[in-house]
Amino acid sequence: MKCSICQQGEIKQGKVTVPLEREGVILIFKNVPAEVCENCGEYYLSEQTTDLLLEQAENAIAHGTQLEVRQFAA
Repeated sequence: MKCSICQQGEIKQGKVTVPLEREGVILIFKNVPAEVCENCGEYYLSEQTTDLLLEQAENAIAHGTQLEVRQFAA
């Protein structure tokens, strides 16, 4: 499958770092499974991964986190 951004790279399974920011809270998730363009680095998350990522982010925010770097827990 070709990348929809650069139109040149092939999409491969990999892991990425995903930064999220909302209302002054910054969360960085490392080792998130994704499909990654080998040319430009654009990544695509599955619906299931996105749901888990947002659930973990909401949990961190609910516990008062302001800035955190964490491993993604699948």
